[in-house]
Amino acid sequence: MPSAAKAESVEQLKERFDGVQAAVLTEYRGLTVKQISDLRKQLKGAAAEYKVLKNRLAKIAVRGGALDSLAPHLKGPTGIAYTRQDPVAVAKALQAFVRTNPQLTIKVGLVEGNVVAPEALRSLADLPSKDVLRSQIIGAIEGPMSQIVSLLQAPMRELAYVLAERGKGAAAESEAAAEPTVSVADPVAADPMVPAAEPAAADATVSAADPAAADPTVSAADPAATTTA
Repeated sequence: MPSAAKAESVEQLKERFDGVQAAVLTEYRGLTVKQISDLRKQLKGAAAEYKVLKNRLAKIAVRGGALDSLAPHLKGPTGIAYTRQDPVAVAKALQAFVRTNPQLTIKVGLVEGNVVAPEALRSLADLPSKDVLRSQIIGAIEGPMSQIVSLLQAPMRELAYVLAERGKGAAAESEAAAEPTVSVADPVAADPMVPAAEPAAADATVSAADPAAADPTVSAADPAATTTA
């Protein structure tokens, strides 16, 4: 192949790999042309592509780029599955194909700049896709949001009730304030039929030191009362 043609092939590979979020290197030894075509169709359904590589040209194309870490694994019959979208969808499509076509060997993967082993890719295939995750997140958000709206509305309802009750209480207090008040501590004031004060009650005490006061029958002015027998 002329050098110009090789350089063009390298540039085409660079364009293909530009912006790739995930890539998986595979060994396609033992697969028929029809099986590889079926693999391409399945990966297309996952927004991915499959390209059979010439390792020497691929190493030049990935050099200094996002897929540079894959260069050491470009050995033997190699095909690459790559996507600019959901890496989980690619992993699922590859695992589904391998179950019916075990000749395809998963060599290594690269997900958002991280090299991952085949075991990790199988675990990645077990995760929900981005679309499923979005649905789950939206469902998880919508439930609590309806509860939050209800909680936000509840204080307003309670506030309206409290204000209404407060209005009733204020009206009752106004009516009570219009009536004359009676002192509970003054028993006389509680009965308007009882006089407020009696003159006899003003002098109710007698001196205990006055002997005459002890016997009301003895006159204090009688001298005989002081003569001793």
